[in-house]
Amino acid sequence: MDAVTTETLYEPVIGLEVHCQLLTESKTFSPDSAVFGASPNENVDPVSLGLPGTLPVLNSRVVEFAVRLGLATNCQITERSILARKHYFYPDLPKGYQISQFESPICTAGYLDIGAARRIRITRIHIEEDAGKSLHDQDPTSTLLDYNRCGVPLLEIVSEPDIRSGAEANLYMQKVRQLVRYLKISDGNMEEGSLRCDANVSVRPEGTPVLGTKTEIKNMNSFRHVERAIDYEVRRQTALLKRGIPVTHETRLWDDASGETRSMRSKEEAHDYRYFPDPDLPPILVTEAAKAAIMAGMPRLPAARHRYYVQAFQLPEYDAGVLTEERPVADYFEQAVDVLTSSESNASLPVQAKMLSNFVMGDVLRTCKEDGIEIANFPIQPLRLAQLAHLRIESTVSSSGAQLLFEAMLSDDRAPWVIAKERNLIQVSDRGALEPIVDRVLDEHPKQVKIYLDGKQSIVGFFIGQVMRRFDGSPDPKLVRTLLIEGINSRNHE
Repeated sequence: MDAVTTETLYEPVIGLEVHCQLLTESKTFSPDSAVFGASPNENVDPVSLGLPGTLPVLNSRVVEFAVRLGLATNCQITERSILARKHYFYPDLPKGYQISQFESPICTAGYLDIGAARRIRITRIHIEEDAGKSLHDQDPTSTLLDYNRCGVPLLEIVSEPDIRSGAEANLYMQKVRQLVRYLKISDGNMEEGSLRCDANVSVRPEGTPVLGTKTEIKNMNSFRHVERAIDYEVRRQTALLKRGIPVTHETRLWDDASGETRSMRSKEEAHDYRYFPDPDLPPILVTEAAKAAIMAGMPRLPAARHRYYVQAFQLPEYDAGVLTEERPVADYFEQAVDVLTSSESNASLPVQAKMLSNFVMGDVLRTCKEDGIEIANFPIQPLRLAQLAHLRIESTVSSSGAQLLFEAMLSDDRAPWVIAKERNLIQVSDRGALEPIVDRVLDEHPKQVKIYLDGKQSIVGFFIGQVMRRFDGSPDPKLVRTLLIEGINSRNHE
């Protein structure tokens, strides 16, 4: 009998190093501006240029932001951490070293959940300063240097190799971006370099604990690039191993145009960074009191909000996901809920929350996108949206009337009920006012009444339209339908 051969199956093992640029006004160790978008070499000073005789002074906001992110990612906060010099030569690193953290980072041993059953461990989060930027696009024979970014504060978030696909890496990156934006420590704009990612990728035979030889893909600045680059690299390494060719330990770059990674340099040639504690900077001390003060100022995070919306508001998972994606949207929604629940409505909390959820997801976010405005600048503030929702819940306005009212409120800042009354959008729910018109419509259309009585009940829509056109105002469609059916049935017994 021929021996049965089975093909070796390989699994990816992926760890990410995410660099997050912080939203501080000044740089990590100097008072120079850290704002993005300045002209080349506008935001430079003696400290960030590393001129002789200068001394760095740590920006306290950088420490606060690091602790915020550490708490949000379930890390242990190091009471006494060290800033170190990381030595390497590069044209856009004028000091010849980068101030970072090595043996004693400020945050360790955390995790981030990216799904109900997927937890990605975080090895460390450490503080470091950014390097400058080398420009090669103006003249291929020369390099231009922009030192604006020198000294801009970064947090590096290093994960354990727990990620198993490009899709998971994409989702992890989105969760990191969501967190730093919720915490207001970074704008998370990947296109501006505020969030950048290096991926360490290897493959190994399924079921084996030993890690394979890894490659590092450098400086990816979009979720799509991260996913595509990792998936390509997994395929490339798997193909090599199946052909019996060992994977080279190297740094690679992602070329999105060709859809391939390409070799940048061999890791075998990497320099020893010769880390040692920076003699000009004292240790960072985070006392229990300081940590407690930072914790007290933390916002409610997206995962907690999502759970609350599903459990307390009984919103669908989809609604909760949309509403909690961005902190300003969640804040806006919750402010509107607070106003509506304190109103005189007898509707339950889930009914009120769902009505507001529909308005926010269907009208507010659509208008923001179409008009290119942030929700903080949206002309209908939470108080007025809650008033509109109240009118709809109480059937004071119809669904179509609510849409007309919403559009009017975008340019009219008066109370919704005032606008609705002026525009004749208030629903009439007075039987006495509607019955004469209903009777007149039925009297004028005996053939249609007979069609209904013969079993074609869908024709009731015809009658509703007739009543709506004849009534000077906005009659309640449900009441109109009820009166029509009552009137038709009464004619059947005559």
